[in-house]
Amino acid sequence: METEVKPRLRLGSYNVRAGLGTDMRRDAARAIRTIAGLGADILALQEADFRLGQRPAALPPARLTDETGLHIVPAGRHATSLGWHGIALLHRPSIEVSDIHRLDLPGLEPRGALITDFETELGPLRVVAVHLGLLRRSRKSQLAYIDSHVHDLAPRPTVMIGDFNEWSRKKGFDTLSDRFNVLRPGATFPSSRPVLGLDRVVHCEGLLANVQVARPEKGPHPSDHLPILAEIELGAAAP
Repeated sequence: METEVKPRLRLGSYNVRAGLGTDMRRDAARAIRTIAGLGADILALQEADFRLGQRPAALPPARLTDETGLHIVPAGRHATSLGWHGIALLHRPSIEVSDIHRLDLPGLEPRGALITDFETELGPLRVVAVHLGLLRRSRKSQLAYIDSHVHDLAPRPTVMIGDFNEWSRKKGFDTLSDRFNVLRPGATFPSSRPVLGLDRVVHCEGLLANVQVARPEKGPHPSDHLPILAEIELGAAAP
């Protein structure tokens, strides 16, 4: 008897380092090719904008859309930005955006989170894209702040994904409520010889099917992080 294979959505996350590769060349086209190769239905990017001034996009938006087939969630802090605090969300055209929440997070550094409600062919989904701070005490307060905000929203299946900047396998997530599960797909940093699992997936019970680190082709990598991918099955209870 064959086991039924349920439809899944592919989510991804990639810290693109504003297109700066391990060979110290800034090459937006190379980063976009890697993004296109992930085949994600929904993709969170970190460091998608330059840090200074009005945070102009590090990856050309028109080329990003044309070459990946993904639309950009309209969440930019400025007209020239891809994202919020450098965090951008991309999605397939058939997946609709129904709500957007932009959070400024507590901590010594300026950090943010981008919360987007999507309507997919498989059901509603909330994606929280993050790039947390360098200090653990800041990260813990940032996670608690995000958790509290999500709790105040209308319930729906939720996935938090991005660069959590947490190197420990066990510490740093205790301020999250028990409705969330934390997964470490594997080592993602530095991309040339990864030893730290900075990029994570946090999901509500029952959502996740599997997670993995996306391995690049040989040669210089477009960023100092490796991308991660997660396949999810919708229909589970929301937090």
